[in-house]
Parts: sequence; structure tokens; C-alpha cells
Amino acid sequence: MPAQHRTSALPSPATAIHLSYGVPRAGIPSPASFRRWVEAALSGARRRRASELSIRIVGTREGRTLNRTYRDKDYATNVLSFPAELPPGVRLPLLGDLAICAPVVRREAAEQDKPAAHHWAHMTVHGVLHLLGYDHLVESEAVRMEALETRILKGLGVPDPY
Repeated sequence: MPAQHRTSALPSPATAIHLSYGVPRAGIPSPASFRRWVEAALSGARRRRASELSIRIVGTREGRTLNRTYRDKDYATNVLSFPAELPPGVRLPLLGDLAICAPVVRREAAEQDKPAAHHWAHMTVHGVLHLLGYDHLVESEAVRMEALETRILKGLGVPDPY
């Protein structure tokens, strides 16, 4: 007898996403797009619990200030991830915060000749994976993280960003 695929009747865990904007919203993806990308990243990483995170869309000045303050790098970068640092024993669904720099994402999409929406999706998925503990500081971790990103993005209809 062939294996059957079952789908659960249980709803997926709640995901709370708080969006804020440090730049005008023109040209920024919709909140529904960010929700879809975040939920795809959580699902792809097999996160089965309720989750909460904040995403702030920043301009170059704010992005540069954040990168300089927290990473000692004096330039604006595409996405910064700030995982929640909860005290021992405190169990909350809080994952942390993302800061996505709109001008950098737009510029990189143009330089890489890809649709801006695809790059926004990639940066959102990338940032969420960082909040979940994935990293790319060493080669083996980078390979693992990039493979997961590629699989998640493929499910969203986004070609391999690498």
C-alpha cells in the first residue's frame, strides 16, 4: 500500500509580526508579504511554537548607525538580526528584531539584476533564520544556512539567490 500524506487539522502556531518604518512606505513590500516570508522561514526551519518578532524598515543613516553600534562596521548593511536575550527560565515566544535597510536592499537587487521583491524575501528569510540561531561565520554553517534559505525561497517561488 502506498504511503499516504496527511495534513494536520490543527492550526499552525500564532506568529506575531510587528512592522515599523523609518522610511516612507512607497516601494516597501506589504505587511502580508512580510508575514508570508516570515512564516515560510519559520516553517522551513521547523519552528513549531508561537513566535513573535519585530521588523523595522530603516534608511541608510539608521542602518549605518545600527551596524556601527552593534557590529563595529561603519556602513549600512541589508539586514541586521538581534536575537532576543531572555533571562534563564523566562519562556516567551519572542525571537527578536530585524532591521532591514530599504536603500541597500533596492540597490543590491538592481546590482544583482533580480526583482526587488525576491531580494526582500531573501533578506527577510535570512534574518529570521539568524533569529533562530542559524549563522554563516564558518563554512559548514554557511553551507547549511544557504541550503535552507534556498529551499525556503524555492517554496516561495524565488530562484536560488546564490
